[in-house]
Amino acid sequence: MNKIIKYGFLVIAALVVVAAAAVAYVAATFNPNDYKAQIIKAVKDSKQRNLRLDGDIKLSFFPNIGASLSKVSLSEYRSNKEFASIRSARVSLALLPLLRRQVVVDEVAISGLNASLVKNRDGTTNIDDLLGQAGQQPQQQKSAPATGTPLKFDIASVSVEKTSLSYRDESSGAKYSIKDLNLRAGRIAVGVPSKIDFSANIQSNQPKLDINTQIEATLALDPEKKRYQLQGLKLQASGTALDIGNLKVKAGGDVNADLASNEFAAKSFSLSASGKKDKDDFEVDLDAPSLQLTRDKYSSDRIKLDAKLNGAAGDIAANLTMPGIEGSAQSFRISALSLDLDVKQPEQAFKVKLASPLSGNIKSRQFDLDKLGIAVTATGDKLPNKSVSSEMKGGVHIDAAKEIVQANFAGGLLQSQIKARVAVKGFAKPAINFDVDVDKFDADPYLPKKSTRAAKPGAKEPEQPFDLSALRTLKLDGNLRIGSLKVANVKSSQLHLGVKAHDGLVDFSPISAKLYQGSMNGSLSINAKQIPSFVIKQRLNGIDVAPLLKDAASLDLAEGKGNIVLDLTTRGNTVSKLKKALNGKVSVNLANGAIKGINLSKLVQGVQNLSKDTRTQTLGVDKNEKTEFSEFKANFKVHDGVAHNDDLTVRSTVMRLSGNGDIDIGHDRLNYNAKAAFAKSAQGRTATLPVNVSGPFDALKFKVDYGALLVDVAKQRINEKKEKVKEDAKAKLQEELKKGLKGLFK
Repeated sequence: MNKIIKYGFLVIAALVVVAAAAVAYVAATFNPNDYKAQIIKAVKDSKQRNLRLDGDIKLSFFPNIGASLSKVSLSEYRSNKEFASIRSARVSLALLPLLRRQVVVDEVAISGLNASLVKNRDGTTNIDDLLGQAGQQPQQQKSAPATGTPLKFDIASVSVEKTSLSYRDESSGAKYSIKDLNLRAGRIAVGVPSKIDFSANIQSNQPKLDINTQIEATLALDPEKKRYQLQGLKLQASGTALDIGNLKVKAGGDVNADLASNEFAAKSFSLSASGKKDKDDFEVDLDAPSLQLTRDKYSSDRIKLDAKLNGAAGDIAANLTMPGIEGSAQSFRISALSLDLDVKQPEQAFKVKLASPLSGNIKSRQFDLDKLGIAVTATGDKLPNKSVSSEMKGGVHIDAAKEIVQANFAGGLLQSQIKARVAVKGFAKPAINFDVDVDKFDADPYLPKKSTRAAKPGAKEPEQPFDLSALRTLKLDGNLRIGSLKVANVKSSQLHLGVKAHDGLVDFSPISAKLYQGSMNGSLSINAKQIPSFVIKQRLNGIDVAPLLKDAASLDLAEGKGNIVLDLTTRGNTVSKLKKALNGKVSVNLANGAIKGINLSKLVQGVQNLSKDTRTQTLGVDKNEKTEFSEFKANFKVHDGVAHNDDLTVRSTVMRLSGNGDIDIGHDRLNYNAKAAFAKSAQGRTATLPVNVSGPFDALKFKVDYGALLVDVAKQRINEKKEKVKEDAKAKLQEELKKGLKGLFK
């Protein structure tokens, strides 16, 4: 037996020596560079491309089969334009393992590879000829039954350096490129961990990218068993992406995948990113210590996400924590999702805390925050008491398949207690339905404060237009009810506001409330499709006008209680334009009140003592004086911001007032002529006093025409004397007649 083994080894050794001698002879006598011309011609004839072999071709046969090339380039199809080039390339295979159906690659080394792939407008590419005719399907052949041992591969090392690849789509204009690609890998074999070192610059214009990236990891592959491992991942990237500049990304962790059993696992995974978007700097950090995913279920340990944003809106910090996730391919549940938000702005700061369990059904794409709590605290010098807080509880249901979100909330919001139901349908163009009840709300502390600084002479700040373009895509239906409301110092109660908004058309109807011992009921319509236009229809019944004017406009001009009817339209994108474009009708019907600022009755007291020197006098508003009335009626026609009246009727026990004139709403001015007719005096005389009211609303002047009053009184005196002369003459005539008659009967 020993001799047989001994002679067997001698035979094998002899065969190896003979084979080695043969390979050595071929290597010594064969020079592949002698065949360059034939190779170039063969490529030209078969592929219609120009091949250049400017460097040497080197072959090796033992102990490795290898080939190396340098300075190689290939042209585009039927063109001299270069398609691809390689500075140098080398591949070598171990000879003996091939006899055992094993591919053992000692080395794959590529340097200076450049290639450009182009997709033409007709859908063809510049490599279709290399892949075969477009649309041609290869013949289907019956696969031979597998025999022997499966082919195995084993690569000792891979090296790719200074490589650039590009792709261009002529129809879309998209361009993508990978520049300065470098790849180094150790041994790559089934189940053997291999260290990978990759770096490249990635650029594109759709989307805009310019990223330098570097990846280090240990990779283990077992394609036969469908097992893959990525251990010790270290990823770094920097550059610009989309509209984000100074982008820096780091990631790390371990990932295992078993595709045969559909099991995945990630450990110690972390991700951090920072960058600048416009004027905002941001930072994001994600930490996921452990994640397990199998065919039937998945779970994770605590996941934490921290984010910071510093920019025009202020400094924002957010912290999201999920203590653990449990679920399956169909559903999952997070026991206590928590979000903390901290916002710091120059004049105020906010802290928001959100907490709730989160559950979901992935198959039906339904998710629930069933015990949601939201707490908000705001601080700032301009806030009421420099601090406000709110706390609400409720739930949110999301049906992503049907694109529906439903939410219910109740609790404290600012200084109010509210109950709200909100439903949203559609994510791209949401339709919102709501129903909200609020016990009370004072909006004034949150409205912009009027400047108390004295304005510079002649320096008026330009009026800023308001923008209602957001209403053009708004779909909103709902009702708002507020127990008591204060806006711009105007107080109301039992407010009911119905809202419908579709495609830029917004209707507030009804608008009803109790206010100032009366009520209001009406509607407001807005058309925001182009330049905003408004239609106002409102009826105020039993309103006490004195406190209303004082609260709404700080005006102390009238007293009384009654009805006001508004039917107006206007158009514009600034308040001044809206005032100047007012058109429609206004009617006023008040009782038992007064016109404040002047006492017309007092001005004509002692009218019998008026002298010839009495003239027209201009008087300012006297807050201590007023002209009382029992009835005040007026109808106004409004055109281009000017309200004109011709039928003023004011009555009292001693006076009747009539008049006509204009209220220029667009320019905050008034010009009105009135005649006050007073009842008979003790001497039996009446008096009519013309009065003109004019000037800006905040500086009205009363012009009282005593001269006209004097003329009126003088006419009455003359008429009185005429009547007396007539009476005296009549009496004397009668006396004379009596005397004459007596003489006749003597």
